[in-house]
Amino acid sequence: MKKKVAIQGIAGSYHDIAARNYFEGEEIEIIGCNTFRDVISTIKKDPSILGMMAIENTIAGSLLQNHELIRESGLQVIGEYKLRISHSLVALPGTNIHDVKEVNSHPIALMQCTDFLDTLPNAKVVEKEDTAMSARWISENQLKGHAAICGKLAAQIYNMEVLAEGIETNKRNFTRFLAIADRWTAAYCIGLNCP
Repeated sequence: MKKKVAIQGIAGSYHDIAARNYFEGEEIEIIGCNTFRDVISTIKKDPSILGMMAIENTIAGSLLQNHELIRESGLQVIGEYKLRISHSLVALPGTNIHDVKEVNSHPIALMQCTDFLDTLPNAKVVEKEDTAMSARWISENQLKGHAAICGKLAAQIYNMEVLAEGIETNKRNFTRFLAIADRWTAAYCIGLNCP
């Protein structure tokens, strides 16, 4: 049976990658949500839906608001997954790295790539909601001279070309994600040894 997993972000985001890795070998359907609060409300509306939420990052530290959201929600933690975060600079096919005039990404991803961004002194850095959304936006609007910092999966999904990979400053950059569920779903899963 296909599992539905709510994440913050869209296909190709690091939450998407973490969910696919955590439920590896199982058929899953990703339900993209705009915010972490939306992830919680999606699970509460349909208790059969599971969730995946970032809880801690090696560089940015603990995501206290997510700890609080989970605690307040009454949802149960059913597992965790640590994902090595490796950022890539992606752009429309045929783009030369020297043609990049603007780099878009989530503020944390931009912060994690400051050393690399220093090598692009002529590029304006612009904060966006999400890493994968940045890639999708550039692709959908065919924005020449724009690049996104995201994972390689987002580049594949949105038909972007990888101009540089492994651009994060700290190569030991991990994010810890928690798999969460309604308490009855969690109890059912414990008895059946799922997910």
